[in-house]
Formats: sequence, structure tokens, C-alpha cells
Amino acid sequence: MEQLLIPVVLFGLFLLLVLLANSVKVVREYERLVVFRLGLLVGLRGPGLIILVPVIERAIKVGLRTVTMDVPSQDVITKDNVSVKVNAVIYFKVVDAAKAIVQVENYLYATSQIAQTTLRSILGEQELDELLSERERLNQALAQVIDRQTEPWGVKVTTVEVKNVDLPQEMQRAMARQAEAERERRAKVIAASTCRRRCSAPWRVRPRPSVSAVPRSSRPRASIRRRRDWPRPPR
Repeated sequence: MEQLLIPVVLFGLFLLLVLLANSVKVVREYERLVVFRLGLLVGLRGPGLIILVPVIERAIKVGLRTVTMDVPSQDVITKDNVSVKVNAVIYFKVVDAAKAIVQVENYLYATSQIAQTTLRSILGEQELDELLSERERLNQALAQVIDRQTEPWGVKVTTVEVKNVDLPQEMQRAMARQAEAERERRAKVIAASTCRRRCSAPWRVRPRPSVSAVPRSSRPRASIRRRRDWPRPPR
């Protein structure tokens, strides 16, 4: 009889150790535990050492640090019918761990999908010139729209940055030709304005020297006349 009790006691001790190990949780400063008791939401716990009721309580750990997520490259058709590939990066964090678990199945996947669809819809309403020159305004618009959609999940979107805009090869060559033509036009305008300034400058007339400035030896003598002007002798 005693030989049968020893294995049972050992097995009971093993189960007790397993239950105690699962009921003791260490929560870091940047984490929170969402605790469910018999399927009902009890609340948040942490940070520190947390002890759960075995079998009755279950906990899900949620991180509160800022998450950096790369949005895959999306095919976007701009307002002026130009097809481009755009990728971005999104920064967000969980501000309400209970909503992030209860309101959505997987908040990371859901935020990624919302970011992709919003990127296509917002950038598709812009022209190519605006897409290339007004990055700051578009980043703010993307962040506001995505944050508005993820707010019910307890997720706060802090920053959205458009990383790269890949243009088609034909568009790149056309833009290069346009830039070269613009440089040539500016060079011609500068050359024409320089020539106009030179041509419109007044001519510089050298002043004649005064009589006093001419040496005495080089002055013509008034008493000397030309030979042909001398009076001829009478015949």
C-alpha cells in the first residue's frame, strides 16, 4: 500500500509545482498583463511579481513600447494617372492593453492592414508633383487617418513616414529630359541678359587733351604758312 502511495504523492507534487510555475508571472516595466477570470475580463496587472489563481485565471502579456512596422511596397495610381510604388514606415504603441486584446484579434496585423489600405487611398488622391514635394503634409495626413481608425483598439499611431517613391523608367527618363531642357533654357536666358547689359552700356569717349597740356615744341606755329599759300612774285 505504501508503495502505491509514493508515486501518487510524487505525481501530486509535480502537478502542484507545475501549477505554481504557471501562476507566478514576472512582468517587466514596459509590459502589462490582461487578466481573465473564468473568461471575464478582470483588469490589468503589473509590473512586478504577479500571482494568478491556478486554472481559474488566465493572463495575456502586452507590450507598451513603441513598435516600428515597415509597410510593404504598394502600387499607387496618382490623380494624374501615374503608376508608382510607395512604401512607408509606421510608429505606434499600445496605450490601452485591455482594448488591444478585447476589441481586436491581432492588433499588430490589423494595424498593418489599415496602414496599407490608407497609404493607397490617401496617396491615390494626390498628383505626382504633390507626392514628391509635399511629403510632410502627406505624412501628417496618413498619421491622422490611421490613428483615427486604430483608436478603438487602444493603439496610438505617433508617426508615419513615406520612405521611397519608385517611378517607372519612362517617367524617370522624361523627367531627366525636362530637367535638362530647363537647365538649357536658364543658361540661354542668363547669356542673353549678360549680352544685353554689355550692349546697353554707354560708349566711353576718350577726352581730347587741352592746349595747355600739349608740349610747346609740338604746337603749330601761327606765323608759318604752307608753301602754296605764300604770295607769288609779280610777273
